[in-house]
Amino acid sequence: MANVSLTIACGPYDRMEGIRSGAVQIEGIDPTYVAIESPVEIFARMIKQNAFDVSEMSLTTFMSARSRNDFPFVGIPVFPSRVFRHGFIFVNSRAGIKKPQDLAGKRIGVQGYRQTASVWIRGILKDEYNVDFSGVRWVDGGGSTPSEKPFPGVQVERVAGMPALSEMLAQGKIDAFMGASAPLSFGKIPEVARLFPNYREVEREYFQRSGIFPIMHTMVIREKLYQEKPWIAESLFKAFSESKRLALRAMRFSGAMRYMLPWLYDDVDEIDRLFGRDPYPYGLEPNRRNLETLARYLLQEGFVERPIEVNGIFAPIVWKH
Repeated sequence: MANVSLTIACGPYDRMEGIRSGAVQIEGIDPTYVAIESPVEIFARMIKQNAFDVSEMSLTTFMSARSRNDFPFVGIPVFPSRVFRHGFIFVNSRAGIKKPQDLAGKRIGVQGYRQTASVWIRGILKDEYNVDFSGVRWVDGGGSTPSEKPFPGVQVERVAGMPALSEMLAQGKIDAFMGASAPLSFGKIPEVARLFPNYREVEREYFQRSGIFPIMHTMVIREKLYQEKPWIAESLFKAFSESKRLALRAMRFSGAMRYMLPWLYDDVDEIDRLFGRDPYPYGLEPNRRNLETLARYLLQEGFVERPIEVNGIFAPIVWKH
């Protein structure tokens, strides 16, 4: 029987390089790997056009829509994008924000109110610092459309993208900014600063305390394809796991430094101490606390009407890697 030909769209990540290069064979599948730099482009093309068979997907979008049964994509418990978020909260130093609690009642820009990064930041600030966002006026520079209704009690103003937000922060027209990227004014305008200057230390302590390295994206399969060929989920999971293993091995090669990071090997030693040699675990159980925490944030913020059962939104995986 001939292999199934599938298109896989994902970022140009080291953990996916084995798939892109063909170094990892996917059982029963001949892949065409489409490496796209912009995750937003991948999400939009998959959701609006069914452009790929398998793709990277925003975790907030997936969990929210899939739990409502109005999202024709099945998740694979493979998480190609994770980012700690304390370092992506910026303030204008003239706004009098010295600690997280000072964000209460302020005017805050977001790269997208519904963006996974923003949901994680708000949730962490509430959990860890008891920040009250009830009186915040939000300025959204993300991809939200006018048809999207704001959540009850949430004040959201929309502006034209990240450059506008960056300029507003520099001018003091917003007091703070949070999102997936640093504002363009950071490093250029002295008044634009991080809320947590020692963010790496803060993020390390957060992980040691919570066990959470926030997940941003997952991988999804078109539901119709999955129903026709459920075996492809397991084949993909195995191949993605092997590709990640090759990336971790290459990162550790000390004959010549693979990445332009002067203290790469010190970083690798820290990864080993904190994460047990694998900072990007795949599978449902190793990520249950991570996923259930985000599910709780989505419920608290009104993205969903009832608790999300994470077991019900991902394809079951039997293979143990």
